[in-house]
Amino acid sequence: MKLVIFGASGPTGRLATEQALAEGHSVTAVTRRPDAFPAGAHRPEVVGADVMDAAAVDRAVAGHDAVISTLGVPYTKENVTVYSQGAAHIARAMAGHGVRRLVCVSSIGVTPEHAPGETLMFRKVIAPILLKLGRTIYADMGRMEELLRGTDLEWTVLRPAGLFDGDEVTDYVVGEPRIPGRFTSRRDLADALVRAAVDGRHVRSAVEVITTRGVPSYFGVFVKEALHIGNKR
Repeated sequence: MKLVIFGASGPTGRLATEQALAEGHSVTAVTRRPDAFPAGAHRPEVVGADVMDAAAVDRAVAGHDAVISTLGVPYTKENVTVYSQGAAHIARAMAGHGVRRLVCVSSIGVTPEHAPGETLMFRKVIAPILLKLGRTIYADMGRMEELLRGTDLEWTVLRPAGLFDGDEVTDYVVGEPRIPGRFTSRRDLADALVRAAVDGRHVRSAVEVITTRGVPSYFGVFVKEALHIGNKR
């Protein structure tokens, strides 16, 4: 397939790009940092563009079979619009070029519902802190999801939990909210993105991606992802 990946220079975007190329797909990597991809035999076609630029998005989408969005920003108190505005530009470009398949990354943080069996400490202390830190991001992710529901595209939204760097793809779980589990390996998320785009899984659905083995301590992920560098995709 001919895939275009937005946010391709981010941690998950790079993994998804690498996997798609390894499987023999043609990949156009869209990023604001085109120099992030070194030269090599498996280098994608790299396009320097900002998803907030509708004309640039339109040019990037043209000629592809499916779109993957791994856009992400760190936690911030400022208003966030990159998810919803970026999705609007992508959806408009897809409609104009007759591209139907879209897979986007969101987060379990868009819903306040807790997974079955979650501890009291997590529900009453940890989760409220994380939701407060990411409230502007989760609000815009919610707007993105609502926008996609209003289109006739064959969209899928993948909602990971706390992201961490795993060594390999595991037997992760994908399903309707809410699935027990607090973590998602970026490698598992990247695999789920490619599988959804290529195999047409979970069309017009928002599903969670949860890693069930080899997960780190919650405190370590909380400090690294939430307090220091943010929840970048």
